[in-house]
Amino acid sequence: MGILDIISVLGRGASVTVSLLLASAALAYLVGFIAGLSRVSRFKIVRVITVIYVEFFRGTSLLVQLFWIFFVLPQLFGIRLDPFVAGVITLGLNYGAYASEIVRSSINAVPKGQTEAAIALNMSRIQRMLKIILPQALRTMLPGFGNNAIELLKGTALVSLITLQDMMYLAQNLMDANYSLTLPVFSTLLVMYFLIALPLIVLARYLERRASKGVASV
Repeated sequence: MGILDIISVLGRGASVTVSLLLASAALAYLVGFIAGLSRVSRFKIVRVITVIYVEFFRGTSLLVQLFWIFFVLPQLFGIRLDPFVAGVITLGLNYGAYASEIVRSSINAVPKGQTEAAIALNMSRIQRMLKIILPQALRTMLPGFGNNAIELLKGTALVSLITLQDMMYLAQNLMDANYSLTLPVFSTLLVMYFLIALPLIVLARYLERRASKGVASV
């Protein structure tokens, strides 16, 4: 099997990997915003519940979480998930926990004087958050979100262990069929992951530059 044949086979899994990345990132950022805002809620019960979620998903193995959702849920509750759905949920919840910390820390980084000025203008809590705090915090969040997306892409390789036919799964099949292909297969896989990550890397650095300019101009 030549290199073009290997690229052709792995290319079939590339669409699965990219789809998984996009769906998981959408869920992760949605969860991240909700959990991040909940971390700064005035209601203690909301903060406590959010802390439990965040620390649980940050403090346990992503692989174990993936196995638990895919293999254990059916045994405990009879909930059987498609491998793609299980992968999206696990990655989204795991990286959403990390994204929530980006949101929380960015909100807390907004100078307190901004909030005090908004209060002086008789703005409600929601108005202060939407019109004053979030627009400033978002500038700080963006570089972290870009880096989070790159890390999420790396995490997608684990879904091969629950039989989702992504690039890693197909690469392992090729290697199992012929161990002499190990070097070309995984070298090609390495390059393909990098090519998928490259736009994310460029975007993350662009956002970092924009965020730095914004901070410098204040």
